[in-house]
Amino acid sequence: MSRPVASADVFVAIADPTRRAILDRLCQGEQPVKKLAEPFKISLPAISQHLQILVEVGLVRSRKAGRQRFYRVDPEPLKAVRDWVSHYEGFWGEKLDALNDYLESDSCNKE
Repeated sequence: MSRPVASADVFVAIADPTRRAILDRLCQGEQPVKKLAEPFKISLPAISQHLQILVEVGLVRSRKAGRQRFYRVDPEPLKAVRDWVSHYEGFWGEKLDALNDYLESDSCNKE
């Protein structure tokens, strides 16, 4: 079985803070690339590269209207992330509960 290209992996795509910020902005609604790029201190071509990765993994859809291209979020691929994280949710809940019990125990409070 061949491994998908890293840029086509939703986990790799959301690992980048700039791409997560772009997704957050797109949650406000469909936007053109120039508007998306406004708060970032990187070039428009760099934003376009980030958007291309998000499009490749299916987290973002685009449509052309005249000379502009508009982008919108498609959260469907995030289900894989949710499923993966939920698998570990019980594990971390148990570990954090155990840590809490230890921190509240007498053995931890001895001076």
